[in-house]
Amino acid sequence: MKYEIGDFVSKPVTGICKIENILYLNPQDEKNDKLYYLMKPVEDEKEKIYVPVSNSDSRLRLCLTKEEAWNLIKRIPDIPTAWTNNEKMREQNYKEAVRANNPEALVAIIKMIYQRKQKRLAQGKKCTATDARYFQIAENLLYMELGVALEKPKQEICKTIIDYIDQNKID
Repeated sequence: MKYEIGDFVSKPVTGICKIENILYLNPQDEKNDKLYYLMKPVEDEKEKIYVPVSNSDSRLRLCLTKEEAWNLIKRIPDIPTAWTNNEKMREQNYKEAVRANNPEALVAIIKMIYQRKQKRLAQGKKCTATDARYFQIAENLLYMELGVALEKPKQEICKTIIDYIDQNKID
């Protein structure tokens, strides 16, 4: 089995979950029954999510380690912005980045939406509703995972990133 009880895993769209148990949903029928991971999202401990162990490879990945999280933060300035000029394609790219379950893809769209927002504000325009929605989703997923990896509250992650990048700028 790939994951163990107590592991933190990332699930697309949901975010970080803790594996609470590995069980059969119908123990009386073990021959036909599948094993499931019982997981609780770190953001909503009342919720329970069941993912079949046999199908987990396509749906889950281990949460970043502390070292991987710091490596990602170090690389943020160098991660290319996922720039898309086509309005219809842009939302599709946002959806794909969220579903990809890849922290680097989240960074790329956060950077793009931030740059678009700055450009629009400079032109006297507001941020689009789509940009605002996906910016919030991407930030939430990224900060949740970095928060778990770095053992910090999600609310402190943005400041942690900015402080790190400011301290390591080469003048």
